[in-house]
Amino acid sequence: MKKIQLLFLFTILYAAQAVGQKLNESPLRKLQMAEFAISRLYVDSVNETKLVEDAIVGMLEHLDPHSTYSNPEEVKKMNEPLQGNFEGIGVQFQMIEDTLLVIQPVSGGPSEKVGILAGDRITAVDDTVIAGVKMSTEDIMKRLRGPKDTRVKLTVVRRGVTDPLQFDVIRDKIPLFSLDASYMIDDRIGYIRVNRFAATTAEEFSKALKELQQQGMKDLILDLQGNGGGYLNAAIDLANEFLGQKELIVYTEGRASRRAEFAAKGNGSFREGRLVVLVDEYSASASEIVTGAVQDWDRGVVVGRRTFGKGLVQRPIDLPDGSMIRLTIARYYTPSGRCIQKPYNGKGDDMQEAYAKDLLNRFDHGELMHADSIHFPDSLKYRTLRLGRTVYGGGGIMPDFFVPIDTTLYTDWHRQLVAKGIIIKATTGYIEQHREELKKKYKTFHVFNDKFEIDDAFMADIRLAADKEKIKFDEEQYNRALPLVRTQLKALIARDLWDMSEYYQVMNATNESVQQALKVLREGKYLF
Repeated sequence: MKKIQLLFLFTILYAAQAVGQKLNESPLRKLQMAEFAISRLYVDSVNETKLVEDAIVGMLEHLDPHSTYSNPEEVKKMNEPLQGNFEGIGVQFQMIEDTLLVIQPVSGGPSEKVGILAGDRITAVDDTVIAGVKMSTEDIMKRLRGPKDTRVKLTVVRRGVTDPLQFDVIRDKIPLFSLDASYMIDDRIGYIRVNRFAATTAEEFSKALKELQQQGMKDLILDLQGNGGGYLNAAIDLANEFLGQKELIVYTEGRASRRAEFAAKGNGSFREGRLVVLVDEYSASASEIVTGAVQDWDRGVVVGRRTFGKGLVQRPIDLPDGSMIRLTIARYYTPSGRCIQKPYNGKGDDMQEAYAKDLLNRFDHGELMHADSIHFPDSLKYRTLRLGRTVYGGGGIMPDFFVPIDTTLYTDWHRQLVAKGIIIKATTGYIEQHREELKKKYKTFHVFNDKFEIDDAFMADIRLAADKEKIKFDEEQYNRALPLVRTQLKALIARDLWDMSEYYQVMNATNESVQQALKVLREGKYLF
């Protein structure tokens, strides 16, 4: 017995010695020794935290475009939109000429409860003046946000009231919604726009879907244009609404990560009925998971342009100081086996620069304007799982119906209007002067949408504001941009009087992808 114990002890000691020797020779030990030497022996004092952070960033830059390091403050900011809430006073606002203008108080939020109204201007937070002092939006938000149940004093200037008003607001949790809009386009076609995949997305979508179905919805347009992704679970839950039991939604696989499959439960609320998914070159990650699953199972048709091609799985690795590494551990694959991730080459800054320029290259090559500018080799052809239709891998999801990007309405004159805030300023100024009049005249959004128009007098004010900002007038560009400017102004007024759903109802009347989706549904072009 003693001999066995001695042999076991010898084995442990030998193994420990071998591990220690291996550790001494490892790159990790080399890195530790370098950091130790710099922090203890360097001629000047150094910031050890910064040294280590720079070393981590340097390592990650050589891996792929999506493996990243975030410091504690960045982690907090990054998590807020996905967690679905933050703590603050609860207002939608716009900075107009160094003044915070309340667009809308959040329904049921702290500001609405104390009587703050749309159109109010917040000039001071506690004892700090924020109006007319060129304070950054970020600094203002830091003052407005704070832990739940803490008190903040706001000074408000209200149109028609001579003296400033004082409000004591008790901060609370403020919801961040991941659905921008939900409404019926006609008596059978519903529309839902999802802006990101957050912790609350599945719940929000389910509620919106149920409300539309109660209004008679039979067909659905799901708008994922510009949706950059978010939580994997949110994408799985959304895809589950459309697919049958045990139908694969997505699988992941990597060098050190075994294949993991995620399938539908078969309890979704829209497994029947026609489905159109809208995507564009900014639809990424979780958006591509949902789109790829719908397309591979021939469950719906995809309208728009090739998606971004972000199919790398990041695992968050929390570090002791609250910072975090997001390390790529696997790739996403659609049910037919297509890899969502587009190619990336090089390392460091060269890789990041080439990756960032991909969308610009698509534009230069004509891909965003012409479907026949996109060429895939036969090796990237895949078959859908029900009907055996040809679909393509190689990065991103190719739509079934291509919609070219519309560059005709966008001019330098219009771009400068937007860049210098003239569209927003004109809208908020108009609303301030005419809010009560508009509410009396247009009792419902449908009346507003049918009757309200941006007249020549309004456009004359826009031109005058542009002249003051030294934007050179070009009649040809003005006439080209006029329909778009009028639509944007009307949509922003609708948003201020009602909400984002009404904004998108106005904008979607000229959205080419939405109009193509309606043609697919109304003109017998639906594939199945």
